[in-house]
Amino acid sequence: MLALVERGVLRIEEAQAALEDAAAAHQNRDAKGEDPNMHRLAMQIVERLMIQMNAAHPASEPLGAGPMAKRNSQDG
Repeated sequence: MLALVERGVLRIEEAQAALEDAAAAHQNRDAKGEDPNMHRLAMQIVERLMIQMNAAHPASEPLGAGPMAKRNSQDG
């Protein structure tokens, strides 16, 4: 995702929106018949991508608007 932004394939806003959509999809998932760990792991991957995007583009608005972002802001 970061490489796509750096190469100009995606604007930072598009990458942020895609990551936020991915986080919401896994956060709001009804896990009936599914392995709940899969969604937890997917959220961790998306969360790390958000952290990397924020670190690489600090001038842009921080990614994340859900509980994961709130937890990160409390972590430090």
